[in-house]
Amino acid sequence: MTVQLHTLPNGLRIVTEHMPGLQSAALGVWVNAGGRHERLEQNGIAHFLEHMAFKGTHRRSALQIAEEIEDVGGYINAYTSREATAYYARVLKDDVPLALDLIADIVLNPAFDPSEIEIERGVILQEIGQAADTPDDIIFDWLQEVAYPGQALGRTILGPAERVRAFHRTDFTDFVAEHYGPSQLILSAAGAVDHDEIVRLAEMIFGHLPPCDQTRPEPARFAGGERREVKGLEQAHFTLALEAPAYRSDDIYTAQIYATALGGGMASRLFQQIRQKRGLCYTIYAQVGSYDDTGMMTIYAGTGAEDLPELADLTIDEIRRSVDDMSQAELDRARAQMKAGMLMGLESPSARAERQARLVSIWGRVPALEETVARIDAVTLDGVRAYAGALTTSPQAAMALYGPVATAPHLSRWQERLAA
Repeated sequence: MTVQLHTLPNGLRIVTEHMPGLQSAALGVWVNAGGRHERLEQNGIAHFLEHMAFKGTHRRSALQIAEEIEDVGGYINAYTSREATAYYARVLKDDVPLALDLIADIVLNPAFDPSEIEIERGVILQEIGQAADTPDDIIFDWLQEVAYPGQALGRTILGPAERVRAFHRTDFTDFVAEHYGPSQLILSAAGAVDHDEIVRLAEMIFGHLPPCDQTRPEPARFAGGERREVKGLEQAHFTLALEAPAYRSDDIYTAQIYATALGGGMASRLFQQIRQKRGLCYTIYAQVGSYDDTGMMTIYAGTGAEDLPELADLTIDEIRRSVDDMSQAELDRARAQMKAGMLMGLESPSARAERQARLVSIWGRVPALEETVARIDAVTLDGVRAYAGALTTSPQAAMALYGPVATAPHLSRWQERLAA
């Protein structure tokens, strides 16, 4: 399997990987524009725009989009994150040209019919309401907000309901004009694909787009803070975040391995100490999420209100203890989990296409798997312990609590305990 990368004269990048033996392909357009590229008055527009792509183009109605992809047994979908919007499809190999034409049509030619905007506005308001009713969903939006206060990176992807209610057709066309230029688009395909054919089709479909400059989002500043929302729920939901490395940092794999050892599986420290030995929760985990210029290590747990102080104390204690007693066996286990998860996931052409797009966006190339595995293997026990030590010497943190949490200790208590 060979990854091939080509850049059109206007700046659009095309990355493909042929996977022998497959009869299907995954392909899509990844746009380097997400929630953090919005101005305050635009908050929620990137996600709304993603929805509108399926509501009809100048060539196809919403029904025709659905029928054309399903007539060949394929599927088409999209998502919005804080740094990207993706439009992607999965089809059999003979239907790759159709899928690419469909994706290009919804990205380049959305109709933004006012009546469809009103219909989809109602759908998104329902989505916002559903998220607000899901404690272990909404709490992460609040955590992001207190970690990056007053910044685009801290705002919710869905946007507040009052802004969603106010968007007009020109809001969509203005955002597209600013952020959907060819240098902000990455066409990625994997599976039963031919690179030269993909490039030929892309030149026909996208080659006419004029070059443009990319708009850089404001730099992120992890500030930390606390938010608690008191509600009569069965469980108290607890999230804690500490700043983590950005994508390109030399410490990114150290941070990811550390988070896995701390709370990434059933053998992890937090799962064993807090769930298995003490039965204080059903769910607890730690993970690292990274962005262009920052990142967060996030810990989540749901527990009874009376058990929250002990659970949080034990969580902080495990971080502190790991500075001195994180073992080689824990490191090796976390390393194996990380490599296996990556390699197993990449048996899917959809995962391959998404990974390629993400890496081209970050590095301008797709590092070989061997290169990534070598960087994971290069993480040392001393490095992991030093990373844990840095968390305790600069314990700037963000916390969000939801449920019966009125009497829960404040963040300052756990920051003091972490740095003690």
